[in-house]
Amino acid sequence: MSAYRADAKGDDEGAAAAFAVARWLGLAAAPTFAIMALLTVVVGGGAPDMLCSAGRDASSLSGMVPMYLLMSAFHSAAWLRLISSRGRGAHRSERREAG
Repeated sequence: MSAYRADAKGDDEGAAAAFAVARWLGLAAAPTFAIMALLTVVVGGGAPDMLCSAGRDASSLSGMVPMYLLMSAFHSAAWLRLISSRGRGAHRSERREAG
């Protein structure tokens, strides 16, 4: 095997590892933000939360808890893709068994 092919194989393995890490980080984001929102509710927002809601005519979306919940919702796409791909896999296996 030439040195070029060995380097290309190493690059492919590195890219696959990076993709796997990125996928797991994407899956970790939504539950992390949900836990942060829960902890903020339970423990209390403290001074930063007071500063966020101190503005006149503060919106109901101001503060740390709504921010964490929105971030969790925006990062839920990775979980939706995972659930969708597993659902498609189950339908394929049902079709194979029926056919």
